[in-house]
Amino acid sequence: MAGHHLFAELQRKMTRQARAASAAEFARLENELNAKDTGLANKSIDHAFTATSLTSAASDPTFAGALSFMRRRFSKDPTGADAVVWGIPFDAATSNRPGARFGPQAIRRASAIFDNDPQYPFDRDLFAEMAVIDYGDCLLDYGNHAAAPAAIERQANTLLDSGAFLLTLGGDHFITWPLLKAHVARHGPLAMVQFDAHQDTWTDEAGRIDHGSFVGRAVRDGLIDASRSIQVGIRTHAPEDFGIEIIYGHEVEEMTAAEIAARILARTAGAASYLTFDIDCLDPAFAPGTGTPVAGGPSSAKILSVLQRLGELDVRGADVVEVAPAYDHADITAIAGATVAMYMLGLHSGRRPQSR
Repeated sequence: MAGHHLFAELQRKMTRQARAASAAEFARLENELNAKDTGLANKSIDHAFTATSLTSAASDPTFAGALSFMRRRFSKDPTGADAVVWGIPFDAATSNRPGARFGPQAIRRASAIFDNDPQYPFDRDLFAEMAVIDYGDCLLDYGNHAAAPAAIERQANTLLDSGAFLLTLGGDHFITWPLLKAHVARHGPLAMVQFDAHQDTWTDEAGRIDHGSFVGRAVRDGLIDASRSIQVGIRTHAPEDFGIEIIYGHEVEEMTAAEIAARILARTAGAASYLTFDIDCLDPAFAPGTGTPVAGGPSSAKILSVLQRLGELDVRGADVVEVAPAYDHADITAIAGATVAMYMLGLHSGRRPQSR
């Protein structure tokens, strides 16, 4: 009966305040009644909708609640956000197995395991002082692929105009091309740090939509500075390298994480950089859910250790791409992708002034 009376009380309050109450006020009332009924004080549910602050921690049960990235508030207003997480569900450029359009959903779902505790290895709540929103997904016409690059670039420009750091969840690797254009329009030509099994420098034609050629196009068009760019984990050969430094897969196997990070920092030499992570950089044992897996890659542990050491890298934008959950097992790949994305936010947080 107590639950019935509490629900009736909630209904009465909703009726009295329906015209004036905000979503935040409704959430406060709901949480207050939940605490009275079940003792769930200081707990949340659907934090992605009910959060009253962009820096508030969530306490949703890992197995329940709205699945934004790391339970960040869903919002179409980036005002006041230090960082924006954005999905691009596009995979029309794949050359092998499609399915990366479901990558943003899978990464968000897998990220639910991270929010309630201080995030490892940063040993703090990344969102205590860093305001982050989940902006949802890029709107694309699935029947007009030719219009996708301009749509991605236009929507990315809008988000970057807010001044926020943009972390994008793909989608296949072609999305990095319009993302680079948007970031370069704001920051100027960038160094590129690319974790990948493929160089993505294959022969290109104007207007072609192909996830295997965007790097060469970006160099030719002056978007990235090849002399300050580096690719890590490459396990295939392409006709050209465009002067980009390459750490091949077998070299990654022989080097320590500290040595790899030092090579990256030496190559970029303090330049403003774009960080792009194709999940197939990892060996298929650690990331089976991807479109073009290549054996002989590094473990997730090793590459995460590399990322942890890139605190000096001046990252102006980042993406995680090519997660294709249809080929995944027990969310192995989605968890790896979500962890990489969390590390990217951690790196950005580390470059912001801390109050402690």
